[in-house]
Amino acid sequence: MGLSSVVVRARAAHTGSVIFVHGLGDSGYGWEPVAQMLSRTLPHVKFVLPHAPEQPVTLNGGMRMPSWYDIRSLDKIAANEDEDGMNASMRKLNELIRAEIDGGVPANRIVLGGFSQGGAMTLFTGLQSELQLAGLAVLSGYLPMRERIMNRATDASKKVPVFHGHGTADEVILFQYGEMTRNVLQKSGHSVDFHAYNHMGHSTCDDEIRDLQAFLSTCIPEST
Repeated sequence: MGLSSVVVRARAAHTGSVIFVHGLGDSGYGWEPVAQMLSRTLPHVKFVLPHAPEQPVTLNGGMRMPSWYDIRSLDKIAANEDEDGMNASMRKLNELIRAEIDGGVPANRIVLGGFSQGGAMTLFTGLQSELQLAGLAVLSGYLPMRERIMNRATDASKKVPVFHGHGTADEVILFQYGEMTRNVLQKSGHSVDFHAYNHMGHSTCDDEIRDLQAFLSTCIPEST
């Protein structure tokens, strides 16, 4: 069964798409106000905000909640990761990408992005894709299964620019994990536009949204 999504349609002729993946316990509705805001300066862009399925999350005592994969610990973020869950979500995200392509938007006009767990899924999916997407946007996220994923990273993915924003005061996905993600990607030849936001916790801020808007404008400029 495919994912249901909130869709913010392009205000002008639709020539680009952003698929943005929310974090743990959230839904696509949580990022709809941001998509609406970005849409004002990116009128040619359609925003697709999928909802994660509900599943038990070990970190939260097995409580069911919207989640892209099980999170077992944040203390050792690279330990005992739920590869099966990530693979299942990757297949669903790839279906959304394929639907945009089938609708007439080429891969190089599609940006995949996400916040926190959604940012992790962005890298997990984008780095393994044979499609050369327009960009990957990671907000307060991290690279899961980093050694295995970097071994699987495709040649196409190395041509895809990455935006990574992270708060220096992030209490959930520590800033050091953002820095580590940037370093691993750059060492492997990926272009990473890394932004540190002083005093920002596990959230977003106006400066980050402005930087994201500038990144999207560069990746999928309005057609002339």
